[in-house]
Amino acid sequence: MPNRIKLGILTPSSNTVLEPLTSAIVEGVPNVSAHFARFPVTEISLTKAALGQFDFEPMLQASRLLADARVNVIGWSGTSSGWLGLEEDNRLCAAITAETGIPATTSVLAVEELFQLNGVKKFSLVTPYLDEIQEKIIEKFAERGFDCVSERHLRDKGNYSYSEYSEDTIAGLVREVARDRPQAITIFCTNFRGARIAEALEKETGIAVYDTTSAVVWKSLLMAGVDPRQVTGWGSAFRTVSEPAGSR
Repeated sequence: MPNRIKLGILTPSSNTVLEPLTSAIVEGVPNVSAHFARFPVTEISLTKAALGQFDFEPMLQASRLLADARVNVIGWSGTSSGWLGLEEDNRLCAAITAETGIPATTSVLAVEELFQLNGVKKFSLVTPYLDEIQEKIIEKFAERGFDCVSERHLRDKGNYSYSEYSEDTIAGLVREVARDRPQAITIFCTNFRGARIAEALEKETGIAVYDTTSAVVWKSLLMAGVDPRQVTGWGSAFRTVSEPAGSR
């Protein structure tokens, strides 16, 4: 039987978008499949209860279940470190690997790496989030050296409701921020339908569009030793291969 590559994906419990999109992205890549484990996430805000959803233990419990499937890599398909601080994702990945022995990555770390590899310093941000979350994301990326030149957000605390916005709505937000000519635009929410429209919007605007659901798949493939250029039609992220396949 051919060597199988299994991508383990951590999923917010109320998310209904990332699983079908992730499976669709890897569908055409030989011997690659995606496997999912959920943990509770129902609201995105800065309340104590909402922030507590991203404590490590529920994520580690879900990671242990993915480890039972002998996945090659575990990816957190979520954006919480956008407002908690990107260093949180570095700690999470280290904790997952210590717990399971499996290398780990996240959507936000993947977006940051795409920015770095493609020389992006000025970006635009599209999300469904509340004002307070949007402000935190801009602040945390600024701390890493990235300047948000324009943004749009829908002031929704979600999380389930994010899945109900149409691709047309999201595309309209992308077109609005594209007017400020950033070096890249990130569609920043894994329960937001940005992945399928990224490539068409790149062709229309001439600007790279990095969707967070796609980004963690891109990085997971690299870490599993799979050339992401086998993924076609899902945006320029998958044509970024400036590091050796399989490296961390």
